[in-house]
Amino acid sequence: MKKNSEYKKKKAIKRYLDGEKVKQIAGAMKISTSTIYSWIRQYNEKRNSIANEVTELRKLAERQQKMIEILKTVDCTVSAPLKEKLSAMEKLYGKYNNHLLCETMEVDRGTFLNHIKRSKGENNWYNQRREELKIQIQKLFEENNQIYGSKKITALLRKQYVNVSEEMVRELMNELGLKSVRTNSKKEYSKEKRKKNILKQQFNVDAPNKVWVSDVTVFNYGDYYYYICAIIDLFSRKVVAYHISKHNSTQLVKTTMKRAITSRKPSPGLIFHTDNGSNFCSKTFENYLKDNEVVHSFSRSSTPHDNAVAESFFSSLKQEELYRRKINSEAELYRIIENYINFYNSERLHSANHYKSPDEYEEEYYKK
Repeated sequence: MKKNSEYKKKKAIKRYLDGEKVKQIAGAMKISTSTIYSWIRQYNEKRNSIANEVTELRKLAERQQKMIEILKTVDCTVSAPLKEKLSAMEKLYGKYNNHLLCETMEVDRGTFLNHIKRSKGENNWYNQRREELKIQIQKLFEENNQIYGSKKITALLRKQYVNVSEEMVRELMNELGLKSVRTNSKKEYSKEKRKKNILKQQFNVDAPNKVWVSDVTVFNYGDYYYYICAIIDLFSRKVVAYHISKHNSTQLVKTTMKRAITSRKPSPGLIFHTDNGSNFCSKTFENYLKDNEVVHSFSRSSTPHDNAVAESFFSSLKQEELYRRKINSEAELYRIIENYINFYNSERLHSANHYKSPDEYEEEYYKK
């Protein structure tokens, strides 16, 4: 019996990995979708455990490689007198992470940083390097429309074979007064445009496709940020459409809205509630809503509770799924999000639905 169960599990997972939908597998194999989701989770957990070990070993190897690189570059040995080590390490300041540099040379970090502070006014080589870096940072910042912070500016410098640490870039950007325009853009935009809050936190709706809510969240994986837009029907709390992009743009929210309208075909007068994000406020998106006879409602500034249902969904997505997984590829990230939304709609119980899933709650409504 156990052998048979194990065989079914492997067969179901193989079909899933080959791209077949969970519902199709469940129907063909006469197994509940919840059982298949459970098998998939077990499979992912086992695979992620191995992947975690590999990742940790890779990080350790990269760290040791950097330490070897420092030892080859520095002008003295680890056993040299402290004064000699500090002088040699000074030449590498800003090229490597301070923690790593001090650990490699067996020097207290506070001692090294105090030495650097004392040297700043005297060391012409050090000051010249800082000035050269400032020019490069300012140039990259302006060339990229003032949108990049220290992390991305560091990445661009390294692409140009400039060996520099993010700590140094952050310090120099602060001295130059360079701050990404993204930091305050939303606040400034909100001041310019005031929109009506039609919903007014009335989250109980008596039928599907009367009120939809939407928001965008961001999730960092690897070197990229992934923006997820979701649209939720307030009646059943069902995710009626979602889309993922590396850009938080008007195109992201418009594509999501197109999918929702195509699949649900709402009647004219649908209320669509969002925050005051620039993508939702763009003229292109507003015109699209008008063309489809959708009424746009906006949250009040600095009042996240006005869009609590969308906020709650993204909180569940991250806490119940994304933060618990070790993701190994972009494709896997997309697949995890798709699986969770399918589970959220068809299986996950919701207190607002009297502990029924969104799909079940809508089915009951249409039967009546």
